Amino acid sequence: MLEAFTASTLTVAIAEIGDKTQLLALLLAARFKNKTAIILGIFIATVANHFAAAWLGQWATDFVSADTARYLVALSFFAIALWVLVPDKVEAEESSLYRFGPFLATLVLFFIAEIGDKTQVATVVLSARYDDLWMVVMGTTVGMLLANVPVVIAGHFSADKLPMVWIHRGTAVLFAIMGIATLLWH
Repeated sequence: MLEAFTASTLTVAIAEIGDKTQLLALLLAARFKNKTAIILGIFIATVANHFAAAWLGQWATDFVSADTARYLVALSFFAIALWVLVPDKVEAEESSLYRFGPFLATLVLFFIAEIGDKTQVATVVLSARYDDLWMVVMGTTVGMLLANVPVVIAGHFSADKLPMVWIHRGTAVLFAIMGIATLLWH
């Protein structure tokens, strides 16, 4: 139980650094003054998005054998390890959703930006790996908040000041290690 939460938190917190949703959080923080509304929008969008992803991970494991699931989960971790090496970008165009204020704009934009994102895919994989939907959802949500709340609070801070190449490489190694551990887990 604690392992699922901890692994989910660390995986998403690290994978989110430099991700398009983190860049979106930076844009929203620059656009709106109400940081609490932005953080609440990120929280609710993440819970909804990651609950659906974790549910999908749990559901998918019902259709394959335990060994097949293990190989698919390991393969997914290796694929994410490669995917994380490709940095994300977010378009800085003005959204018509901004007129609805910081909370609704953040909620909708963040939810949509997370669809098919590597952290959403990681949530599916983590849920299939740990078979503990709530701990995975709570962990991935905490990880998302750990990566994004500081960006929202310090909205003027730029991600280009971080050693992104090394962060992406470290994240790729983390996912590769999780893939290896999954292959070794019986």
